[in-house]
Amino acid sequence: MRILIVLPNWLGDALMATPAIELLLEYYPHARFTFVGSYVSIEALRDHPKCEQAIVDETKKAPNRFLATYKLAKSLGEFHLAITFRDQLHSSLLLRFTGTVICIARKSWHSMFLLSHTPKISTAQHLVKQYAQLAMSDTKQWDGTIGKLTLYIDKQAFAKPTLGINAGATYGSAKRWYPERFAEVAAYFANKYDIVIFGGPNEVAMAQEIEHNLQTLGIDNYTNLAGKTTIKQLCSYIGGCSLFITNDSGPMHVAAAYQVPTVAVFGPTRYKETSQWMNDKSIIVRHEMECSPCMKRECPLGHHECMKSIAASEVIEAAKELGF
Repeated sequence: MRILIVLPNWLGDALMATPAIELLLEYYPHARFTFVGSYVSIEALRDHPKCEQAIVDETKKAPNRFLATYKLAKSLGEFHLAITFRDQLHSSLLLRFTGTVICIARKSWHSMFLLSHTPKISTAQHLVKQYAQLAMSDTKQWDGTIGKLTLYIDKQAFAKPTLGINAGATYGSAKRWYPERFAEVAAYFANKYDIVIFGGPNEVAMAQEIEHNLQTLGIDNYTNLAGKTTIKQLCSYIGGCSLFITNDSGPMHVAAAYQVPTVAVFGPTRYKETSQWMNDKSIIVRHEMECSPCMKRECPLGHHECMKSIAASEVIEAAKELGF
């Protein structure tokens, strides 16, 4: 059975879709998947043992995206089932253009017009639940059980216990705690753990600031990997960490997939919808405020108190609660 899955664009969202993908496999045990998605989501999930094709969607770069979407769909051919986790017109068109009969997408003006199954999914629940309900909308035997996040990338075996630090958050600056405070937390644990600083290509300067602060504090047992890893390497290295300190971000969900003990700092985002899924050793550090969650890329009020008010000592204490 061939199933087409259009993955979410963001790394964290793609990982939160993995329980839904595993549910599809439980219901259709002989399924083979074709994944279409962003470079990031494809690199993270292409090692799935049931993946027969993994295609980076570059139609957005085409002069005519509608035509490019049509050509991509025709190159893929027809499937037994097609599902998109994106709420986006071109993803609905992609499913429709393949000629697949059973096509599933969240209810929207375009999916209702173009596709066969368009359930209305409540957004007032964790995103993992939303994706699972979407994937199972054409089944009648699902009992509501949802598993953990899944990655099929082997984790790195570090020589010593390792603390991972992730100060980045691709969505915007409002989600980012401060480099000097990450450094303060890392310095506190440096006598027990080697430190690895993570970050994407656009977060190198932030990682360098953490590095500078560590040097100022006399800490030298760190490695700065910001901007130096592939997506697969990023996942592997995070999976090998003993403890992970992070913002609400894609790497936070990578840590959840590997069940890495995690302290996550939340500010302007809806923690009930995007917190780590089914990681028993996970603590959220956040402050309840009238203006949060605002879900803005940058603080609309200019004070960033949801993050600024969180002290390094609170994150350290949270890690201690996890047994560190």
